[in-house]
Amino acid sequence: MKRRDFIAVLAAAPALPVAAEQERGTQAPRPKPVTVTLLGTGTPAPSLVRASSGYLLEVGSDVIVWDHGPSAHHRLQESGHRAVDVTHVFFTHLHYDHCMDYGPLVLQRWDQGADRIPDLQVYGPPPLARMTEQLFGADGIYGPDVRARCEHRSSLDVFEARGGKLPRKRPAPRVTEIHAGSVVEGSGWKITVGHAQHVEPYLECLALRLDTQEGSLCYTGDSGATDSIVELAKGCDMLIHMNHYFSGTEPSPAYRAACGNHRDNALTAKRAGVKVLVLVHLLDQIDQPGIREQIVHEIQQVFDGKVVWGEDLMRLGLSGARVQAIESRRG
Repeated sequence: MKRRDFIAVLAAAPALPVAAEQERGTQAPRPKPVTVTLLGTGTPAPSLVRASSGYLLEVGSDVIVWDHGPSAHHRLQESGHRAVDVTHVFFTHLHYDHCMDYGPLVLQRWDQGADRIPDLQVYGPPPLARMTEQLFGADGIYGPDVRARCEHRSSLDVFEARGGKLPRKRPAPRVTEIHAGSVVEGSGWKITVGHAQHVEPYLECLALRLDTQEGSLCYTGDSGATDSIVELAKGCDMLIHMNHYFSGTEPSPAYRAACGNHRDNALTAKRAGVKVLVLVHLLDQIDQPGIREQIVHEIQQVFDGKVVWGEDLMRLGLSGARVQAIESRRG
């Protein structure tokens, strides 16, 4: 079965009933649905089909990025958004396939924004603050570039043409380091941080849960099966879970503990009582006709909710505590 046909089958769902308005014209308009766009559903392996990890959440007036690996920034633009639209960034861990496009996001937002938009709010585990300084500080990797853009007349001409007022400020992301147990609140949303089981103690690895009036979703980051994910995702409308490989093919117990597989994920989703399980971080070896169908079938033997095979630029709408729409944009 072709990927497009497979996605269409999984995404198809009967229309959900909408309650009739009791007093048409007198009720306040419903809040905007929460929209989740899968920017990158692949792995560190280079791919023209799947970018590395990245997710875009539109919640009210905020545009939130969760992870931003290689090519995720390109997918952000393909989704119809620009760097200047992004208000918040959260990193689950600092593997390069989850954070390599942090640089382009910050620099393009700073350059195109021309000091006319608020500083980017950035959250993630240590050493995110040190990494940010090493990238964008005066002595950082991009330090000479930033200095030239802040001081050379030709760059200042462009800055002023974009509406900037001299003197030009350096990029200054507002970094907050977070840990399991941290809670970040925004306008109409709350993000709770949990523990992910991946490559500790070398990297601190986190999972994220978003709660809004329209529903809730949990993203595991990279994680194998663990009780902490079950607790964080409890009762969520959507669980976005690393599904790296085919169960039973792991080379070691450590690999299984660190990387999600389909049978473990089915049990996690069932125990958490989620409604929709979205599979991401997919190795090319399992992203094949026949294998995809087998994985979904075996998950559905355990988990009775909807299973979605994630694709780059797939959009999922969350409204009224339901996943109301699943739109696949790629073949």
